[in-house]
Amino acid sequence: MSGCTDCVLVLSGGMDSTVLLYDLISRGKKTAALSFDYGSRHNHKELPLAASTCRKLGISHKIVSLDFMAELFSSALFHTGPPVPEGPYKSENMSQTIVPFRNPIMMSIAVGYAESIGAAEVLLASHSGDHALYPDCRREFNAAFNQAVRLGTDDKVRLSFPYADLDKRQIADLGRSLGVDFSRTWTCYKGGALHCGRCSACIERSHALRHGEGMDPTSYENPDEKNGR
Repeated sequence: MSGCTDCVLVLSGGMDSTVLLYDLISRGKKTAALSFDYGSRHNHKELPLAASTCRKLGISHKIVSLDFMAELFSSALFHTGPPVPEGPYKSENMSQTIVPFRNPIMMSIAVGYAESIGAAEVLLASHSGDHALYPDCRREFNAAFNQAVRLGTDDKVRLSFPYADLDKRQIADLGRSLGVDFSRTWTCYKGGALHCGRCSACIERSHALRHGEGMDPTSYENPDEKNGR
């Protein structure tokens, strides 16, 4: 399989990684996608959308089970954790949604997969809004982890974070220009029938998708409520 694939994308089924998938395809990158079922409340909403998008685009897609995370780690994102907090991103409530060391666990698996199939790059769609709250999204961590990956693969694989300087609205605007159907993405941490419109992830999504300008295709539990900031 060596040489058949340029890169591996960590694809959640959310807005940012879906935009990055379309972005990579638009640039002619031969891409494989990995998604992770790690026991979050919203995995059952995200993962089918990730799979559907990959089928539509003809992208190789695998889902990796990480059941141990919900068993061993503590976070409000897990069914085993406390209720998902509501309201905008603020450290005092959103720290509950941190999944300890989640990104590097997923990236490590993606790196091993990339090396196995001859792909030279692993990509994550973390953005500038993630940096302050999530320590494993910060620029200094990403640089250090990339150095470890390059050392650990004899420089066969590198990590890339192409949206590190973009905010979520900029990513949404880019996705719109690439033809992304955002109704086929999932963000809400609660994982209900519809996006709740009240958790921080929904509030950020509605702002990014310009809900107040009538450009957000998302169905929220409170459709008349303007969820933008």
